[in-house]
Amino acid sequence: MQKEILLQLKNASVHYGSVRALQNASIQIDEGEIVALMGPNGAGKSTVLKALFGITPLASGEVLWHEKEVTPRAHEMVTRGITYVPQGRQVFKSLTVYENLELGGYALANKKDLKNNIDEVLKFFPVLKDKLQTKAGFLSGGQQQMLTIARGLVSDPKVLLLDEPSLGLSPKIVKEVFEKIKEINELRKIAVVVVEHSIKSVLAVAQRAYVLSRGHVVLEKPAHELASSGVLERVFLSSALT
Repeated sequence: MQKEILLQLKNASVHYGSVRALQNASIQIDEGEIVALMGPNGAGKSTVLKALFGITPLASGEVLWHEKEVTPRAHEMVTRGITYVPQGRQVFKSLTVYENLELGGYALANKKDLKNNIDEVLKFFPVLKDKLQTKAGFLSGGQQQMLTIARGLVSDPKVLLLDEPSLGLSPKIVKEVFEKIKEINELRKIAVVVVEHSIKSVLAVAQRAYVLSRGHVVLEKPAHELASSGVLERVFLSSALT
């Protein structure tokens, strides 16, 4: 059975002044799949997510939602069913865990839906359920990362964009984070796009992967094939030598 195409970046270029962050890049996300974006620092991975979500404007190219061109604006992308979780565990530290989760559902019109969605999300994160009235700033790094992902799920998205979810976490917590990502994908059928440097972790859960280098998409392969192809080593070594 053919999967529906949810979100696409098509022939997209993004410029930061004289820097060509993305050059004629095309990415596709199908329903219910986990897609990894990989490559060295400065390859354009995070820019892909920001362009899809409407944080970074396109110099050329287009964003398509259900194969129809849209003008990406962050607040409108949320209402369409797309959530972006930036890197760096960006929680509201002075607010409680529950208040952080409420903010994740700001686009929901019905407050009953908000409460129900939070209850559903907390089933994936029992550690947060025990800390709902704790200020987010007092959580551990791993718990804060769990909270950012949980907050992104409250709006009940169809696509979750995750930027470096393992950043600054211990190997044990990284394993837990990716187990949660896989569980959410399988049980909620949410498509996930992950920018990640932990190659082993992300390839263990992804179905497809794109490799970027210097703003170009240089390869797209099933994740299990990429792990043994040697392409990642060549791309990372090439970047290190320039």
